[in-house]
Amino acid sequence: MVNGRAWFAEAVATYALVFFGPLSVILSVVAFGDGLSVESIIMISLGHGTVIGLMVYAFGHVSGAHINPAVTIPMIITKRIGIIDGIGYIVFQIIGGIAAAFSLKVILPEIGAKANFGVQGGPSGLLNSNAMSGLGVEIILTFFLLTVIFMTAVHKKAAAGIHGISIGGMIFLLHLVGVPLTGASMNPARTLGPAIASGFWEFHWIYWAGPIIGGIIGGLIMNYVFVKKAETETA
Repeated sequence: MVNGRAWFAEAVATYALVFFGPLSVILSVVAFGDGLSVESIIMISLGHGTVIGLMVYAFGHVSGAHINPAVTIPMIITKRIGIIDGIGYIVFQIIGGIAAAFSLKVILPEIGAKANFGVQGGPSGLLNSNAMSGLGVEIILTFFLLTVIFMTAVHKKAAAGIHGISIGGMIFLLHLVGVPLTGASMNPARTLGPAIASGFWEFHWIYWAGPIIGGIIGGLIMNYVFVKKAETETA
C-alpha cells in the first residue's frame, strides 16, 4: 500500500536534517574558523544528533522516520517496508535533502560556500586521505547506527519512548568521532544535497557505498539475530 503522507514526512524530516546539520557546520566555521576544533566538533555533533532525535519523535509514528536511504534499504530487505513505499521514501529523502541544501545556498550564499554547504570532504589526513579507510569508517559508523535503530525502534521488547533519545544520542557519538575522520555522513541523502549545491564531488562515492553496505549488514544482523527472535517469542 502506497502511503503518500509517509513519503512527505520523509521529505520534511530529511529537509530538517540537511538544513540544520550543514547549518551547524557553516556556523561552526563562522564561530571557530576552518579547523576542526573541539568546540566545532561538539557543535556539529549536537546539531546533527538533536535534529535527528527530534525528527524521530516528530515523524516516527507517521513514516518510521528513516531520514536516510541507508536505513530504508535494510528495511526493504528485511521486509519492514514494501518495495514501492521504500522507493518512495528514498526519492523523497533525496528531494528533501536537495531542497534543504539549496535553501542554505539562497540564505547564506557566501558563508555557506566557505564550508561547501556542509558537504563531507572525504577521508581526512588522519586516514591519510585514503578512500578505502574512509569507506571502512562509513561502513562501521552506519552499522552501529542501524544497530541502535533496530534494537530501539524496531525491537518489540525495547523500552517505550527511548528510540528518539537513543538514535539522536548515537548520531551525536558517531559525529563526535567520525567528523574528524570522514565528516561522518552515514547517509547518502545528507551528502548528496550539499554536494549538488557546492559542486564538490571528491570521494562522493564512499558516502553512498559505505552507508548502504554498513546499513545492510547492521540491519540484517540485528533483524535476524535479535528482532525476529523476539517477535517469534511474543507471537
